[in-house]
Amino acid sequence: MKLGQVRPATQANRFYTGDAEELENEVDSLLKQHNSQVYDNLAALIVPHAGYYFSGNVAASAYMTIDAKKEYKRIFLLGPSHHEWLNGASVNTEADYYATPLGNVKVDHETAIELTKADSIFAYHRSAHAQEHCLEVQLPFLQRKLGEVPPIVPIIISANDYYKLKRMADVLKPYFTDENLFVISSDFSHYPSYQDAYEVDAKTGKAIETGDVEEFIAAIEANANSGKRNLATSACGEFAIVTLMLMMDSRYDVKHLMYQNSGDIDNRDLSRVVGYHSFAILRNNTSFALSDDDKKALKDIAFQSIKDTLDGKPIAQQPIRSSFLNSKCGAFVSLHKHGRLRGCIGHFGEDFALHEIVAKMARAAAFEDPRFMPVTSDELADIDIEISVLTPMRRIQNIDEFELHHHGIYIKKGYRSGTFLPQVADEVNWTKEEFIGHCAQDKAGIGWDGWRDAELYVYEAIVF
Repeated sequence: MKLGQVRPATQANRFYTGDAEELENEVDSLLKQHNSQVYDNLAALIVPHAGYYFSGNVAASAYMTIDAKKEYKRIFLLGPSHHEWLNGASVNTEADYYATPLGNVKVDHETAIELTKADSIFAYHRSAHAQEHCLEVQLPFLQRKLGEVPPIVPIIISANDYYKLKRMADVLKPYFTDENLFVISSDFSHYPSYQDAYEVDAKTGKAIETGDVEEFIAAIEANANSGKRNLATSACGEFAIVTLMLMMDSRYDVKHLMYQNSGDIDNRDLSRVVGYHSFAILRNNTSFALSDDDKKALKDIAFQSIKDTLDGKPIAQQPIRSSFLNSKCGAFVSLHKHGRLRGCIGHFGEDFALHEIVAKMARAAAFEDPRFMPVTSDELADIDIEISVLTPMRRIQNIDEFELHHHGIYIKKGYRSGTFLPQVADEVNWTKEEFIGHCAQDKAGIGWDGWRDAELYVYEAIVF
């Protein structure tokens, strides 16, 4: 049987031993040092990538949190480029396998190709992967912890443009589900003194724990401007971490696992050390729900948005106390007057907080729906507001997972996409296949059978 293209173990005998038996014993020994809690809701890890002598202990603390009994479909490996500037991301679409002394790890070639087709921000640069160590050093840990490693998607990220990182996050987010694991490779402070490393790495770590990408970016900038020596880099995997954090929302918790720096392992020169953190990102299993108070608050926000616009005011900032109202999800706002539709506009993306998107869509439904004249002040008292909150999307692999009347469908193929809300099924007498076929043909514009090789996602609608 032909093995295919193998990316060799270029870092063996550099960052870790090239002897298979020694490597197996070393990794097992590092893992056994940790009696970490295992998380069945583990979404991602942030782990270091220095030589095992220095960072292996911290890395092991993260890998021991993986539930080895859980069958992940694939593992996304994200890390920085140490050799060239890409101004984008390189996903390895050439290799079929990554080699280590412990054997070969399969690459999910199909998913790698999908990423490059989804957005030109993803490309393949062979030289970015050839000698890069940040992803390779993670593989022996995965091999010893999991035994059979799911196919990997190796991605090198090298772009300091926030909007480019947001594009990457938008493409990757549909894969950021319970069936996949993301491993983010990053060391932290690079070559400050031992004491300075502890101080700045603590600030960086606390910023990551908040889950707030803006706080993390601000901490990185504050470290660089602190006047402390050698702090131009306080997280070499900054761009990969930002990409991860842009996929997260209030449904994720960040748990700090361990910190050491190289001075804790070898204290011969404490004037120049490197910092190592490990984190587990946990998916909050609490189901998405809105209380009666949440629903009333959203109705009030929608009404106030329309009224403020009629009064010539900007959308007012409302005090938000519910975590669900800060969740990033889509919503549609429908306006009715005496039982007849008066406007309906929605936003499907998961890029704004729910309370923000409801305010925006209420204003758009009242004044921007091209089917209707703008709502006037005289009508406001007769307008009834209906809100459909879309729960976070979940990718499905076949239509057996789709439940008519219960799920909405979102179909994506290349740059084309379309959706039907769940309640559409209540208005027509279609079968499941007709529902999806019409969405593919009428909404996504990819033809009746275009859904068969497209990406399919389901969601629910909370209508009130």
